Amino acid sequence: MANAISNKVQVSTVRTLRSRTTVKIEFPPENSNAEGKVNILMQNSKIKGKKGVKTEKKLCLKNELLDTNKDSLETASKCKLEIPGVPQKSSISPRKRRQPKMEENKISKIKKEIKVENSENQVLADIEDSAWEPSNWKLVLDNILKMRKMYVAPVDSLGCEECPEEGATPEVFRYQTLISVMLSSQTRDQVTYAATQRLIEHGLNVDNILKTPDEKIGELIYPAGFWKSKIKYIKQTTQILKDKYDGDIPRTLKELCGLPGVGPKMANIVMSVAWNDTVGIAVDTHVHRISNRLGWVKKPTKDPEQTRKALESWLPKNQWRPINLTLVGFGQTVCKPVSPSCEVCLNNNICPFARSVLSGKNKKKVKK
Repeated sequence: MANAISNKVQVSTVRTLRSRTTVKIEFPPENSNAEGKVNILMQNSKIKGKKGVKTEKKLCLKNELLDTNKDSLETASKCKLEIPGVPQKSSISPRKRRQPKMEENKISKIKKEIKVENSENQVLADIEDSAWEPSNWKLVLDNILKMRKMYVAPVDSLGCEECPEEGATPEVFRYQTLISVMLSSQTRDQVTYAATQRLIEHGLNVDNILKTPDEKIGELIYPAGFWKSKIKYIKQTTQILKDKYDGDIPRTLKELCGLPGVGPKMANIVMSVAWNDTVGIAVDTHVHRISNRLGWVKKPTKDPEQTRKALESWLPKNQWRPINLTLVGFGQTVCKPVSPSCEVCLNNNICPFARSVLSGKNKKKVKK
C-alpha cells in the first residue's frame, strides 16, 4: 500500500484481499474546516464464476479497506461516503415511509364515507325495528284475556304476588316477595307457595333467616327445584341485605340482578310487586314460548332475555306488568308446553303455530 500525504488531498491506494482489485480512496486535507467527502474510485474486475466464465462485478466497500489506515478510518467516519455508480439507500424503511398527502386524504375521506354510511344504516335499522309490531296483536291479546276468564290457572292464586303474609311491614313484605321469587325458579307455583308459607310460619325475615341453620332452611323449602343451591343463595342474599341495605332490598333493577341467584326475570317481578315500579317485562318460560308461537317476535328468539328485548321494542308500556300474569296463566291452561289445546284456542285461525298443528304439519305433542 502506498500513501501520499499533502496539504491538499490525501490519496490512499488499497488492494483488496479477495477481489485482487486496486481501489483509490481520496481524503480531504487535515487542515480543512469544511466537511469533506471520501471519494472511493472503484475499478471493475474480471472474476471467474463457478463455471470458469469471466463476469464483471462491482466491489462493495468493506471494513478491510479502512482497517489498513487508522487515520483514514477516523476521517471516513466523519465524512459522507460516496461510491460512484452505487445508488444511495434511504435510511427510512419502505414500510415506514409516509404516503403522499393526496393518497392519505383520499383514504381518510373514504373511511369517513364508510363510517357515515354504516351509522346511517344502523339508524335506519333501529327505526325499522322500533316501528315493527305483529299484526292483529290486539285481537290476539283480547282473545287470550277472554280465555283467561274461562280457565282458572295456578298462578292466579299461588303466584309470587300472593305469597307474602298479610299485614307485614313494607320491609318484610319486600323481603318475602324477593325470597318467594327466588324459590319460583324451575319450580311449580304450588310448590313455591307451600315453601314460602312454611318459611313464613318459621319467621321469614332477615334476622331470623340469618340465625337459621342451612339444614333447617332445606327442610322448609324442599322440594323446590335446585333447593340445595337456593339455600346458599338465600343465605348469601340475606347477609348482603343486612350489611349493605339495612335489612331492606335494593331499589334498582341493576342492584337486584347483582344479588346471588337473582336474574332479570326475577328482578323485574320484584320491582313490579315489591316496589310497584315496572321497568321491564318479566319473561319466563311460558312468556318466551307463547311469544314465539304467536309470532310476537320479529325473529325467533333462543332465550327469555332475547324475548324480553323483542317484546319491549313494540309492546306498549302499560302492558308490561300484566302481560306476564296473562301469558303465564294462558300457558298453564291452554298453550301448554306439551299437548297444547289448539282446537279450543280462540286464536287458532290466526296463530301460526296453531294453524300448523291443526293442519297436521306440526305434531301436537311438542315442547317449545
